[in-house]
Amino acid sequence: MPADWEGLRAVVKDCRQCKLCQTRTQTVFGVGIETAPLMVVGEGPGADEDAQGEPFVGRAGKLLDEMLKAIGHSRRENTYIANVVKCRPPGNRDPETDEVESCRPYLEQQIRLVKPKLIVGLGRIAAQRLLNTDAPLSRLRGPLYHYGPEQTPLLITYHPAYLLRSPREKAKSWEDLKKVHRYLRTGSLT
Repeated sequence: MPADWEGLRAVVKDCRQCKLCQTRTQTVFGVGIETAPLMVVGEGPGADEDAQGEPFVGRAGKLLDEMLKAIGHSRRENTYIANVVKCRPPGNRDPETDEVESCRPYLEQQIRLVKPKLIVGLGRIAAQRLLNTDAPLSRLRGPLYHYGPEQTPLLITYHPAYLLRSPREKAKSWEDLKKVHRYLRTGSLT
């Protein structure tokens, strides 16, 4: 695995490790500050992301930007955004386990390079794939987990696309965001 951003981008751009490469327009590597204290991880690119090559650019991306702004963060200043898979699953289906496992080394190298103080997993699919579980999101939200060989702190919250469909859950999401803000300031959830 390349030890620098340029090499990693080149490997991901040419990746043929799983069947998602057959239907993508382009890979969606990640975006943001490469030394950010906060790293946000979603499930996989949608149609807009596949077309533009950047994660979270549609309506859910606009909501994510608003959520980050509410806690003093942005992809242009102090946040890095990536997905568990780098190619769009056909029809926006959930990424399959083998696809996630093919991309896992790329995500883990992004985490090693960013060295975030905290990772936030967005939504059920990202949470389940990051934590290797099939538990529902309702059980995964709340506690502080640790991800990967570096044991990077990880919190789980709702995906912005879910919040667009279920606005009543925004209050719970706001509580999660306050935890993120507190953790980044103090190193504690309380």
